[in-house]
Amino acid sequence: MKEPVLVIMAAGLGSRYGGLKQMDPVSDKGEIILDFSLYDAYLAGFKKAIFIIKEEHEADFRDLIDHRAGKHMEIAYAFQKLEDIPKGYTVPEGRVKPWGTCHAVMAARHEIDGPFAVINADDYYGPGAFQSIYDYLLTAEDDDKYRFAMVGYDVEKTLTENGTVSRGVCQKDEEGFLTDIVERTKIGWKDGKVAYAEEDKWVDVPLGTPVSMNFWGFTKSMMDEMIARFPAFLDSAEPIKGEYFLPGVVDQLLKERKATVKVLNSHDKWYGVTYREDKETVVNALQSMKDNGLYPDILWK
Repeated sequence: MKEPVLVIMAAGLGSRYGGLKQMDPVSDKGEIILDFSLYDAYLAGFKKAIFIIKEEHEADFRDLIDHRAGKHMEIAYAFQKLEDIPKGYTVPEGRVKPWGTCHAVMAARHEIDGPFAVINADDYYGPGAFQSIYDYLLTAEDDDKYRFAMVGYDVEKTLTENGTVSRGVCQKDEEGFLTDIVERTKIGWKDGKVAYAEEDKWVDVPLGTPVSMNFWGFTKSMMDEMIARFPAFLDSAEPIKGEYFLPGVVDQLLKERKATVKVLNSHDKWYGVTYREDKETVVNALQSMKDNGLYPDILWK
């Protein structure tokens, strides 16, 4: 079996946050959220991490990563470029934004020849999530279907007090396989309950409902499918703002009965910086974890 690798999507700028939040320190030792994710991934068994970044940020990422996690893991970089599209296609006039999360992961296609996990660079997922996805991928094999996985979080463990967020709300069957995922672009706390906005009303979401935080586990088949389906996306996409999303391709494969997605339930609390006001919460939570012995005072030595 090929060793699973970790793919980290780090090419996006935090528009609501106001800057390149992936590089913002969250500890008094100058560590960033990625340091904690890489530390958890390394302890779980991952030996290689591939960063999807903008080419102009390579030097900054190398300064942060190579002399810390890079001493313990193999680090590779792949560049998401707007013009990285199939032969015969051209970038629409006025398009400046890359083509979404599938397009980002496809930038690593020359680095991947086996199972891989995908995470966001600016999210804290917790050690249990990395262990469960690594263990799954270590033995994952396609048979009559592609055998994928995702880490699911209780919705209430993924929200901020500072505004609404976007979450992929999931449904699963009795065996724990994903049956549906719907992106709710405005979900949060409303009058003490979790709810999402739909047109002019709020719809309650039961506590414990699993949501996707873009922590996926794929066999190599997913890369092949993303590449094969990209032209059809380009043919039908809105030219300026259309995005090729990972959940969209997963949903297509589920509907076509070509894949299954095992939902791996995480008991960890997710942390992230969607809004600037979230940073203090993240800093305090990670310091508390260090104080309680979950992490050493200095992650990389």
